[in-house]
Amino acid sequence: MSGTSSPATSASPSPSAPASAGTAGRVPRLRRRGDQDTRRPKRSVLLTVLTGLILVYTVVPLVWLLISATKTQEGLADSSGLWFADDFALWDNIGDTFTYNDGIFGRWLLNTLMYVVLGAGGATFLAILGGYALAKFDFPGKRGVFAVVIGAVAVPGTALAVPTFLMFSKMGLTDTPWAVIVPSLISPFGLYLMWVFATEAIPVELLEAARIDGAGEARTFFRVALPLLAPGIVTVLLFTTVATWNNYFLPLIMLKDPDWYPLTLGLSAWNSQAETIGGDVIFNLVITGSLLTIVPLIAAFLLLQKYWQSGLAAGSVKE
Repeated sequence: MSGTSSPATSASPSPSAPASAGTAGRVPRLRRRGDQDTRRPKRSVLLTVLTGLILVYTVVPLVWLLISATKTQEGLADSSGLWFADDFALWDNIGDTFTYNDGIFGRWLLNTLMYVVLGAGGATFLAILGGYALAKFDFPGKRGVFAVVIGAVAVPGTALAVPTFLMFSKMGLTDTPWAVIVPSLISPFGLYLMWVFATEAIPVELLEAARIDGAGEARTFFRVALPLLAPGIVTVLLFTTVATWNNYFLPLIMLKDPDWYPLTLGLSAWNSQAETIGGDVIFNLVITGSLLTIVPLIAAFLLLQKYWQSGLAAGSVKE
């Protein structure tokens, strides 16, 4: 073999003959200045300015809310909106918010949690079942279901509020918690999101392998498909939670008893007291209550953000 070797393979390697070295091993590729420039993301002054404006637009109201919650009723009128007053009254405001009017704020907080757990939780569960069925099963009328879901996503919820109120009034369910919970169970956007996510996240080969191993449809769904849907489930759960937590118009037309108010409607009622004759002016409690209202949402986003990462199905099937 050594006698038939060509001069190119027997000669010492040189920078001028990289092709001969390719058979013996990989030749380290010299980094050029142009390669480093292509890896580095391009910076745009216009996009940076727009991002800064959006950041200011988003953060300034939160800063105003946090600073204003530290002021007394008199301090709100006598000081600048973006700076603290002389008296720091945050803890007193929090205590007064929970004790004002026999602690009705705590009742509103529990009502909101109930609407979120039953309404948003139920909407997420139904979206998971519906999205999985639409993504992995064929049945007559599937195209019609797709058209209905897309059409429902395009219709705003406020447009359906009055017909929903008339229907619940006929059934005698207005001014009850069911008037808020039952409409919250329907989330066309959540169903569409789970449909799309289940189509991409669950390989058909995994389902077929589970069925060949003898698993039924229920076991295949709960043991194989559901763990792969975790990022989509968290995303839909957050969307429905925020929508139910901030729901205002539906409880406004459905509820009359203040004992069933959610936080949004209750704080609006406190704010409207200043417009009535003899009503208490409690803007400091309204602002503090608003700050307390957004704390659970911020905590939920911070705690669940790691589950947003997709790609749990990556590598589950060899291609």
